[in-house]
Amino acid sequence: MAWFSISHLRKTYGDFIAVDDVDIAVAKGEFLVLLGPSGCGKTTTLRMIAGFIAPSSGRISIGENDVTDLPPWKRHCGLVFQSYALFPHMTVAQNVAFGLETHKVPEAERGPRVMEALRLVRLEGFEKRYPRELSGGQQQRVALARALAMEPQVLLLDEPLSNLDAKLRLEVRIEIRELQQKLGLTTVMVTHDQEEALTMADRLVVMERGKVRQIGTQRELYERPANRFVADFIGRSAFIGGKVMALGQFQTSGGLSVACRSASVVGPATLALRPERVAIGSEAEGLPNRFQAKVVHASYLGALLDVQVALNAHDRLLLQIPNRAGLSEPRPGEVMTIGWAEDAGLVFGEG
Repeated sequence: MAWFSISHLRKTYGDFIAVDDVDIAVAKGEFLVLLGPSGCGKTTTLRMIAGFIAPSSGRISIGENDVTDLPPWKRHCGLVFQSYALFPHMTVAQNVAFGLETHKVPEAERGPRVMEALRLVRLEGFEKRYPRELSGGQQQRVALARALAMEPQVLLLDEPLSNLDAKLRLEVRIEIRELQQKLGLTTVMVTHDQEEALTMADRLVVMERGKVRQIGTQRELYERPANRFVADFIGRSAFIGGKVMALGQFQTSGGLSVACRSASVVGPATLALRPERVAIGSEAEGLPNRFQAKVVHASYLGALLDVQVALNAHDRLLLQIPNRAGLSEPRPGEVMTIGWAEDAGLVFGEG
């Protein structure tokens, strides 16, 4: 049963449609991530949930309450901004207590709630420090503690890790996820980072041009993308143009015949292949789709080798080879045998 929901949410600015008829239902304690490229409408959606932007139409509900027309301070939402928005002249404790003061929480109650919030984010002993005396990760935790101190019904995270360096992002996103699970706090986060989304979410909402393109778990979106956009945005795929000739039979623009179970509607189409689904060398023996490919480019990425290969003048693929001991890096011009199973590719119609 949905604890938090938005129904037919829409936001327009003149003739421009920023968010277009979005419907999302979130279960209590669920971690939902709004994911998509810049300008897809995810941040506008989050700000409408928070109450900072008024929707052009649609409803927003938390629990049994319709909060669509309520101001931000009456929605029982905690928001962590991308910039953290800490007051530089206030100590850590004062920053965390700020929301409690504006909501007129009794002074006797403020102190314990501030200390509990700081304990949850592992910042005990930092109460008297100022933001300038903290690292980026610590500032992010202060912003999170400020939101948690309000005991929100829904926690909203607006790209909270974007200002952290790559290594710290890995650490903090796990900390946030563990804390969210511990508290059972219904959470909605916005990000354009797919790895971040895949690591943290219970479910993901993929958006493009103001519309929801697909909602599902990580596995559902990766294994069964609803369209080419989702297949391209979640994970990595190689796309080969062509057409479906008959049930289960795809022909590439370069003239190769490919057996593909998802090829069902005759006509122009695109074949999508995940790089890890392509077998190489002896592993390709016996597969229904088996071809000779010429190496175009190879990139050393540590744990993996990214290899671009050409099947002919028109058709190219991306391969990923685990970096095992004794592996020799493929060289441009080298010819290798590759292959994939009948159910490895996905076909998306052009219509």
